[in-house]
Amino acid sequence: MTSTGPAPIRGSAVPAKLAAFPLRTFRAADASVAFAHPYPQLSRLQRRGSLHRVAHGYYIVVPQEHLGTGWMPALEAAAAGIAQARFGPQRVLLMGVSAARAHGAVLGVLSTALVAAPAQHDPIMLLDRAATVRFVRRDTVHLDVESISTELGRVLVTSIEQTVLDLARKPSPGVAEGQIREAVRAMLARCDGRVLDELATRQRLVSALQRAQTWAR
Repeated sequence: MTSTGPAPIRGSAVPAKLAAFPLRTFRAADASVAFAHPYPQLSRLQRRGSLHRVAHGYYIVVPQEHLGTGWMPALEAAAAGIAQARFGPQRVLLMGVSAARAHGAVLGVLSTALVAAPAQHDPIMLLDRAATVRFVRRDTVHLDVESISTELGRVLVTSIEQTVLDLARKPSPGVAEGQIREAVRAMLARCDGRVLDELATRQRLVSALQRAQTWAR
C-alpha cells in the first residue's frame, strides 16, 4: 500500500474557507468566515500543527504533505502571503533582494524580505525566525513583473530587468553591498537588453542601469 503522508490528527482539519485564502495565508480577523469565535479555534489548530503562526495576527494553513513535520515556509513565500492577506492578491509583489532571491541570484539565508505595496505599512516581525517583512510603497501597476511558483502558490515578483534596476538604484536593507553587486552581475547576464533599456528610460533609471553595467565589468 502506498503511503499518503502522516495521518491527520483528530480535530485538526482546517475549514476549507481558510485553506482557500490566497497563498493559504490569512489574518486572525479573517477567520470569522469559518468560526463564530475564531481565536480559541485558531489556537487549537495551531497546537494540532494544522496552522503555522507566522507573525502576530497572521496564520498559514500547513500543506497536507507537511503535517507533523515542523514545516516552515520560505521567507519570500511567507512575506508574499502576509502582504496578500493585508493588501489583497493583486496589489503586492516581491521586489529588491527578495525578487533577486526568487530569481536564484541571491543564495543563503536573509533576514529581510521586501514587498512592494500600494500603501506604507510598518515592518512586520516574524515569529518563526529572526526575520522582518518590510513594505515599500510603490505604484505596482507600472512595474515590470512576472509570476513565479512557491510552496504556497504563485506570487508576483519584479522581472529580472526590473530587479536589476531596483537593486542598482537603492541598496536593500540587511544585505551587504557585495551580495547586491554579485546578484546584479548574475541577473544582468540573463536580461533582455531591449527590455532593460526601455524600462530604464521610461522609469528614469538610466543612471541605475549605468551603475549596474559598471558593476558587471
